[in-house]
Amino acid sequence: MVCKAQTLMQVLALSTLLTACVSAPPTHFYVLEAKSLSGAVAAHDTKISVIGIGPLSIPTLLDRKQIITRSGQNTVQIAEFHQWAAPLHDSMIEVITQNVTSLQSRHVIRSYPWSAYGAVNYRVIIDIDRFDTKPGSAVVLQARWAIMNEIDHVVLANHHSSIEHALKDTTFSATVKALSGVLYEFSQQISQALDDLKQ
Repeated sequence: MVCKAQTLMQVLALSTLLTACVSAPPTHFYVLEAKSLSGAVAAHDTKISVIGIGPLSIPTLLDRKQIITRSGQNTVQIAEFHQWAAPLHDSMIEVITQNVTSLQSRHVIRSYPWSAYGAVNYRVIIDIDRFDTKPGSAVVLQARWAIMNEIDHVVLANHHSSIEHALKDTTFSATVKALSGVLYEFSQQISQALDDLKQ
């Protein structure tokens, strides 16, 4: 009798496990993308400086594989089945570097850490405060960033960026595309600030 009861419990447990596996939705993975420019930026024969993008910091809330969306002023949703394909921190540095490289003709652009490429002349230090959504209406990027002379560690310029792009489609695919868009606009601001540097 005991053996029959144990067997029945095992069968029920296996049935429950199989049902959970069958009913669980698939996990979708997303990537940020750099913007492809239709025309290449004219290159200077001699580059003026080597610029390092980074280090970059993101809030602890965003430092996870699940995509975060805001559902209210003090509430968020963590999408268990909609995740970043690569660590968000690393992806943001890579995409900003690619964007600024495509926008820049005056400088050589490297991503942090750049030790394999040798020294840089300046670094762009970035603290991301927000990189998420307003509930159902927009994606938001807020960041504090500075350009520092790498030789004497003097900050040459401090900046604050606050960028919003409206969301007409609130699907995760559209949201990630819009986040790539605000990251490109942020990259444009960095590129312009580099052009404004007094050499």
